[in-house]
Order: sequence, then structure tokens, then C-alpha cells
Amino acid sequence: MRTLIQALRTKELRNKILFVFGIIIIYRIGSFIPTPGVDYRAVQDCVASSSNEDFIGLVNLFSGGALLQLSIFALGIMPYITASIVVQLLRVVIPRFEALHKEGQSGEAKLTQYTRYMTIGLAVLQSTTILVTARTGALFNGLCTKSVIPDGSVWNLIVMILIMTGGTGLIMWMAELVTDKGIGNGMSVLIFMSICSGFLPKLWDIGWGSNGTNGDWTKFGIVVGVLIVILVFVDFVELCQRRIPVQYTRRMIGRKMYGGTSTYLPLKINMSGVIPPIFASSILAVPTLIAQFGKSDQKWVQWINTNLADTTSVWYIGLYAVMIVFFCFFYTSITFNTDETADNMKQYGGFIPGIRAGRATSAYLTYVMNRLNTVGAVYLLFVALIPTVLIMALKLSQQLPFGGTTILIIAGVGLDTLRQARARTEQFQYEGFLLEDETNTKESK
Repeated sequence: MRTLIQALRTKELRNKILFVFGIIIIYRIGSFIPTPGVDYRAVQDCVASSSNEDFIGLVNLFSGGALLQLSIFALGIMPYITASIVVQLLRVVIPRFEALHKEGQSGEAKLTQYTRYMTIGLAVLQSTTILVTARTGALFNGLCTKSVIPDGSVWNLIVMILIMTGGTGLIMWMAELVTDKGIGNGMSVLIFMSICSGFLPKLWDIGWGSNGTNGDWTKFGIVVGVLIVILVFVDFVELCQRRIPVQYTRRMIGRKMYGGTSTYLPLKINMSGVIPPIFASSILAVPTLIAQFGKSDQKWVQWINTNLADTTSVWYIGLYAVMIVFFCFFYTSITFNTDETADNMKQYGGFIPGIRAGRATSAYLTYVMNRLNTVGAVYLLFVALIPTVLIMALKLSQQLPFGGTTILIIAGVGLDTLRQARARTEQFQYEGFLLEDETNTKESK
């Protein structure tokens, strides 16, 4: 609160905060504007009668409920997130991408441009898929028989695809504006607001009930208490670091001496962030989506609906846990290259005390990262499986308002935005300098 008050007192920071709020308002308004060609009343009836807890539910969560309403912002920022992850993964496969990554700021700008192009391509593909599944009823798990798109002509579908794709491009542009002219990362802020927009209503439904009846305030209190404990625990773990000491040797460059300083290499416990739960839930949702196009009396469709569509089944929990552990190690190995880090340290005359520079440093960093990833995977499993345990223990019929991915995003984005706001606020504070000047003046007198 002190950081917020100090930021609002400063005109420049106050304008940045108001600018971010303006972008958020535009983003939320666009989430409720239906795409031309959609029967809005039929869509509302279908949303009320369906309950998506698979990949569609995850995308709907990131879009702030705009997906199931088929609004102009129905895709949200999921195409950009997917494109960013794919570009990072392609660095391992395509040498050109790895070379651009090593070029510095100019190379990163080129990779960002590729990410934008891929975002538009994915937006076209995903909007086409959403409209097809909406017409067949698969978007609402087959529980709605109403026609949400009365005009199924090719020209009408093309116009709807272009509008949804344009909405994704507009969201991407607004997010970059927030990053450049506001406070915090634009994409993270929009995801944060999308999740929070449906958070409180679902939480309130547990105690009050969906229609003002069948509520349970005891379960509501338990869920709120568990949520607060988990958020505190997630904040604590996200701030934890394994600091590896690094010593730099002295070097003579021209007539000046450089180096001779001691610093440390900070390594987070959870280096992969929210990527493992997102990847795991996305992959497990693919069989469920395929099964929706099959006949309900077929054995393979029945097996998928029984074991993979139910998030509390043994098969789902087991596969979900295995995939989280795998992607935790896999994604960290891509984003944090120990060989590259060791080479950079050796190039600038840095070494870890007691460890030889070069290959020995790389092996030591790999050993430390494997240990951290083990703890991080257990931590992600604990956070991701808590909603499932609560559903089974409290026998909740509706989906919980928070999941492992939701908690990680809320805590991570909140901490990152607070850090940036505090850093910006300290730039406009001169209390420490003024006190020091007054002390020096008194001593001189």
C-alpha cells in the first residue's frame, strides 16, 4: 500500500497507472462485444448449460470468459503465448533462431517479429477451429443443441475469422503499449485481469450458490483459507533463490583495471514458471476434444470420457503429474543453457570458487539445476493438484475458482508488477539523499 500511495503521488507514475487501467477497461469491454454473425441469446443459453474443465476451459480462463461468448476478443492472448513458447522451443531445432538470440537486442527484436507473425497465423487457425466446434456443439461439450451461428455460409465464416484474428492483433498491440508506456509486462497484466474477472463470482457461488440456493458457507471458508495459505506459500517459493557465488579476476584494459569483484548467480527454484501445468493440461485435453467428434457408444470414446475427461480420475492425475515433472526439466534445460552460461562466465573472467572454469562449471551448474528442478517439480505438483484434492474432499460439484495455473499466474504477475512499481517509485524519492546532504552540511559547519 505504501508503494501504491507513493506511486499515485507522482504525476508520471500516476499517468502510467491510469493508462494501464484505460487499456484494461477497453480489453474487458471487447470481451463482451459479440462477433458479428453470432446469435447472442443462444450463446448465453449454451454458456449457462455447459461446464468446461478441459483445454477449452483453460483458454476461456485466459480470455476472461470471452471464448465461450464468441466475442471479438474470444481468442484472448493464447495465440501470442503459444507463439512465444514455440519460438523459444525452436531455438533448439533451428540454428538461425539460436544465432538471433545470441545477437542481443537486435536479434531479440527479430525474434519478436517472428512471434507476431506466428501469432496471427495461430489466430487464424484457432478462430477457425473455435467456429467449427461452435457450430457442431463440441465447444459446449455437446450439451447445447441451439444454433449459435445461424448463417453458416463460407463468406460469413471468413468475416468472423478475420474479426477474431483482428481482435487478437489488437490485444497484442495493447499489451505492448502497456509494456512500453505503463507499469508491468503487458501480456501478464492482461492475463491477470482475465483470471481475476471470473475469480470472485465463482468463489462466491460456493458459499451463496449459483442461484442463491444450495450454498455452503463452511466449504466457502475452507476454500478461502486454503487459497490464502497457498498464495503465501507460492509467494515464498517464487522469491526463493539459490545464489551461486561468482568471482571475477582483474584485467587490465588500456590504462584501467577491471574486474576483481564478487557477485552471485541467482537461480530460482521454479525456473519453468507456469509452463509445465499449461503444457500438461493442454496435451491431456487433446484426446477429450477428439472424443467429442466420435460416437458416444464406442469403447475408446467411453474410456476417454471416463478416465481423461474427469480431472479426479487416477489416470488423469497420474499422467498430469508425469507430464508436469517432464516439462519442468525439459523447459528449464531450454531456457537456461548451462554450457552457454559457463562460456559467458569464462569469457569475462568469472569463475565459481573451487570450480574450474569451462566444462567443470557447466557440469556443476547442471548438477545444481537438477536438484532445483526436483524441488521445483514437487512444488508444482503440490500446487497443481490441490484443487483436485479439494474437489474430492469437499465433494464440490462445480469447478473451483482457482487452480494451480491460476495461483501461479496471480502470485507471479502480482510480485513482478509490484517490483517494477517499487523500482519506478524509488526513482522519484530523494529523502535519503536530502538527509545525507543535511548531515554533510551540518558537519561542515
